[in-house]
Order: sequence, then structure tokens, then C-alpha cells
Amino acid sequence: MFPELNSILNDSPENFSTGEFVLLSDRQSDASFLMHHFLGFYLRAGCQVCFVGLAQSLSHYSAVSQRLGVSLSQAKERGQLVFLEGLHESLSILNPDGSRPKSQAMDFLRNPEAGLQSLFLSAHSGLTSQGAESGGPRPPALLVDDVGLLASLGVGVDSVLDFSHYCRALVCSRLKGNVVMLLRCDPEGDVDEAGSQESSERLLRGLTHQCSLALAVRGLPTGYCRDIHGQLEVWDRRRQADGQQQKKMTFQYKVHDKGASFFAPGTSSAVL
Repeated sequence: MFPELNSILNDSPENFSTGEFVLLSDRQSDASFLMHHFLGFYLRAGCQVCFVGLAQSLSHYSAVSQRLGVSLSQAKERGQLVFLEGLHESLSILNPDGSRPKSQAMDFLRNPEAGLQSLFLSAHSGLTSQGAESGGPRPPALLVDDVGLLASLGVGVDSVLDFSHYCRALVCSRLKGNVVMLLRCDPEGDVDEAGSQESSERLLRGLTHQCSLALAVRGLPTGYCRDIHGQLEVWDRRRQADGQQQKKMTFQYKVHDKGASFFAPGTSSAVL
């Protein structure tokens, strides 16, 4: 969890907005540090958290969270965190050998045209199994990293957008919690494929239309810099009465081993 980012978003584990759909995206940079922030944020806030890990394994998130002062193993033991291992569960379908437990969450890999109902039901179970639906002390949170991989695995863009819509209806509207999804806009291997790029852009537009808060990580227009890792654009629709998306502010950032720093463009000590 990054205190400076909490200040930018005017949130804290003790007092934060609920019923929100937060979209994280990146282009020519890596926004995974933001996903680690929100994972630690909601666990420290005492929320019931369901994390759909499609991009990395639980051990990866555990190692990073440990450096940030959050223990995922303890959160799992006390029932606060349900982690859906998308990577491992996919292997039981793509390369069955009988030794891996069968999972229903990734059934769409058997039949991509069936949509993402099985994944949604698994997330629903992860959020409500600990009593979140009956009204816990803090609202639940659903995190998905990386939703773009669903399209890469053969699921249609419309199905992915339907999935996000149903997640919003369940978590944001029904359970009064928050949804955070990460979308990588230019994954390796798709840069030269026009169809994949078009799908990625269409998915980004659709998710942006649904979200109430968008954090877009971009590479520096001037290229690589050792002391500045990229730019963060914050679009906040939470307080807009007319519902229109409005650019709030642009920051530059640097990721550290145990955190991240954010500053106005051109104010880093590296360029002064």
C-alpha cells in the first residue's frame, strides 16, 4: 500500500469510497504495482477480498506483498482472502494429467463460446462464502489481474465486458463493495497483430465507459529514465454530477522495493 497514492485518491483504509469500479491500465509500462497497492489496501481495511490471478501465481503476489508489509498467507488462513489461481487451474484443463485438482472457474477454456459464467460464479462464491452478503463490518473487494488475458485465451470482448458488468452488479451494487481490474493494452506478442490490438482497444474503451475511477500508467514520452519510471493519469468520475469522464491530474512515479513515489511532472530531483 502506497500512502502517497492514498493521498492522491483521497482514500484510506479507514475511510474509502464504496460501490466503485476501478480500472487500471498500462501501455509501454507496467501497472502491476498498482494492483499490489489495492490488494494490500483492502486487506488492511479489513475487507473480504477475492483475487482472480490470471497473470501471476499466488507465490508471486505473496512475495511482493511481504515486502509491502502484508501477509497473504495469514489473510488466507483467517478467511479474509480467497485467491483463484487462474494460472494453475488453467493447466488442469489445457494439460490434464490427473494429479491436479479440477476447477470450475476456468471452464471457459473448454468452450470459450460459453462465456465467463463459471469464473463469475467462482468469484461470487469467494466473496460471499465468509458472510459478505449478509453484511460484514467492511465491504468486499474483487480484484482481477489481468482481464485482458481472458480475451487472449479466446473469450470474446463482449463476453469480457459482460463479465465486468455482472461483477459490478454483484459487488458494487448488491454488496456495496469495490471492483478493481487491470488491463494491459499492449502485451508481448500482440503488438504486430492488428486484430489483437483492435480487441484490446475495444476492451479498454468498454471498461473505461463502465468505470468510476481510471488509473492509466504510461511510459515516459521522452523514453527510458532511471529515476522516473513512467506517468500516471488519474481520471475520476466519482464526483462528477453529469457522469462525464474528466481528467483529474497527471503524475510521474518511481517504484521502489518497498513502495512508490509520485510527483508532479518535472519536479523529480532527477531532473532538477
